[in-house]
Amino acid sequence: MTDRKIGRGVAVVGAGMSQFGAFPQLASRDLFVQAFSDMRASVDKGIDPRDIQALYLGNYSSDLFEGQGHTASLMADWAGLTPIPATRIEDACASSGVALRQGIMAILSGMYDLVLVGGVEKMTNLPTERVTDTLATAADVLYEIPSGFTFPGFYAAMASAYMARYGATPESLMAVGIKNHENGALNSRAQFGTAIGEIMAAKVAKAQQKGYPVPAWRDELDFLHDDRANPMIAWPLRLFDCSPISDGAAAILLAAADLAPSFSDHPIHIIGSGQASDVALHDRSDLTAITAAQAASRQAYEMAGVTSGDIQVAEVHDCFTIAEIIATEDLGFFEPGQGYVAVEEGLTRREGPRPINTSGGLKSKGHPVGASGLGQVFEIWRQLRGEAGARQVAGTPRLGLTHNVGGTGQTAVVHIFERR
Repeated sequence: MTDRKIGRGVAVVGAGMSQFGAFPQLASRDLFVQAFSDMRASVDKGIDPRDIQALYLGNYSSDLFEGQGHTASLMADWAGLTPIPATRIEDACASSGVALRQGIMAILSGMYDLVLVGGVEKMTNLPTERVTDTLATAADVLYEIPSGFTFPGFYAAMASAYMARYGATPESLMAVGIKNHENGALNSRAQFGTAIGEIMAAKVAKAQQKGYPVPAWRDELDFLHDDRANPMIAWPLRLFDCSPISDGAAAILLAAADLAPSFSDHPIHIIGSGQASDVALHDRSDLTAITAAQAASRQAYEMAGVTSGDIQVAEVHDCFTIAEIIATEDLGFFEPGQGYVAVEEGLTRREGPRPINTSGGLKSKGHPVGASGLGQVFEIWRQLRGEAGARQVAGTPRLGLTHNVGGTGQTAVVHIFERR
C-alpha cells in the first residue's frame, strides 16, 4: 500500500459556530445560518458567498429529531448558496467530521477550490426518551437495542471493562468532568459554561433562598458523589459523566492552499486526515479501546508526517467521560491504562503538557451530534490562531488535532491541523 499524502494542500480560511444549548424557538436552519454568518465574519479578507462551490453537511438525524429530511439543500437555501451542490453526510456523531473529510477530498480532486463544510443538529424539541430512541439507531438495532442497551449503557460497559483491567475508579471519570467544566466556563458558546464549583455554589444559594437544608459538600468530588445532585445513569456513569442533549451548528470554509492567502492572513492548513470503521460493540473482543480511532489516527499521523508527541492541543470525542480517557490512549498520547492516570495528575489540563478539550469538550460545550466534529475544528482554529481568549493554550500551538467518533466507535475520523 502506497503512502497517502495531501498533495495539493487544503486550508481552513474561516470558521464559525452558533451557541450550543437548548433553543426551543429555533430550527436547525436558523442555527446553521448563525454558524454560517459567524464563519463569514471570521474570514480575514472577506468572502463572497457566490464564490463557494459546494456544501458538505454533517447531520445525523434531522429526519427523526425534526421530521425534516433532505437537509443539505435546505441549509444551502437558507444560507443563500443555491444552486451549488449540497450533500448531506450521515455517520452518527461523526457526521460533520466525515463531512470535513469529504470536503478535503473534493478540493484535493481538483473539482473545487472553495468548499463550505457544515454540521447541524436540533435535538432538544423531543422529550428525553425519544432522543434516547433516536440516538439508539446509531447502534446495532438487531442485536444491541433489543437487549436493553442505550448509549449510556454502552459506555458504562466500556468504563466497567476499563476500570476492571487498569484500576481506574469513578473518581478518575469525575476528574475529566471537573476539568472540562473548568474549560467550558471560559467558553461563551458552551451549553454548560459553568465550573462544577460554580454549580455547587448556585445550588447552595438556591437552597438558602428557599429555606431548604443547605448541602454541606466539601469539594467537587463530594458533590459528584451525591446521588441527588449527580444521580447514577448507568454504573459507573453518573449524570455529570454524560454529555448533554444539545442544539447547535458549525461551519468551516476550506480553500485550496494556493488560494488560501486570498482569503486569510493566517490560514490553518490541514495536513493529515484518517478515517476507519469497526464492528458494533457487541462483536468486539476488547471494550477498553476503539480500534477505528487507532487506525484513523495512524493514517492521519502518517499523512501529516508527525507523531502523537508532536500534537500540542487536541479536541477529542468525550460524549462520556470514559470516552476521553480511552481517546487519549487510542491517539497515542498515553500508553494503554495510563489515560486515567494522566487526567488525575493534571497532564490534560489547559495549562498542562497535553491540553485536551480546551473548549470544554462535548461534556461542557455541548453535543449537537451532527455539529460536534466541526465544533472541535472551530476550537482548534481559534487555538492555532491565538484567538481562544481566556482558554488560550500558552505559546500558541502550531499543531492541533480533532478526534470525532460515531456510535460506540463504529466510525472514527481524525484530522491534524498546522499553523505555518
